[in-house]
Amino acid sequence: METFRIRTTVSKDGKLSIKGLPFRPGAKVEVIVREETKKVSDSKRKALASKMQALFKEIQSLPQARTITEEEIAAEIAAYRASKSK
Repeated sequence: METFRIRTTVSKDGKLSIKGLPFRPGAKVEVIVREETKKVSDSKRKALASKMQALFKEIQSLPQARTITEEEIAAEIAAYRASKSK
């Protein structure tokens, strides 16, 4: 499936016009329109990444995170799957 991305602005009358599409005339296409996301500055992205790393370290240092075994994880997964299959 070929994807074509374009950034454009909605006109005052609420319409979009897209020209120069790389599809043959008469081709059926799917159109998804979403509001463009705001760009996060590099410094904000780095600050957030730093905060997330600190949070992960804190979580990993909790006693619960250090004492759980692979067997306990497997048992918890098995119990969850068994409850979903009922």
